[in-house]
Amino acid sequence: MTLAEGDQAPDFTMPTDGGGSVSLADLRGEQVVLYFYPKDDTSGCTKEACAFRDAMPDFSKVKARIIGVSKDTVAKHDKFKAKHDLPFTLASDEAGNVCEAYGVWVEKNMYGRKYMGIERATFLIGDDGTVKKIWRKVKVPGHADAVLAAADA
Repeated sequence: MTLAEGDQAPDFTMPTDGGGSVSLADLRGEQVVLYFYPKDDTSGCTKEACAFRDAMPDFSKVKARIIGVSKDTVAKHDKFKAKHDLPFTLASDEAGNVCEAYGVWVEKNMYGRKYMGIERATFLIGDDGTVKKIWRKVKVPGHADAVLAAADA
């Protein structure tokens, strides 16, 4: 089953940087930007995280909470967050259950080698818990601005 705009967003609870945890149920009443990325501290993932970081004041104005998700450990998230001064939550989905629920754990192909990995994707979840907008196979340049525009609509 593929998640579509208008669907109820799958609930989750994940450990986060700083030894915390985040649950979608606890965020009811506010918009959530749930973005999935392959790996901490790689070039594309760093650019994407920094773009969201730089747009944080504007996301705060539209009352949208940003949560980055990868299969990296909480310890790696802590280092990544500190290194790039990221002001939003990074959640660890080491088991891949949330990636599976959102349909972002996919077969990839690089230089003829097939492997499983996280597809760069973003889900804008409305304050009522429904999926308002989905971006799949995200290209990083301009992406944070596009998400902000949708959150502000």
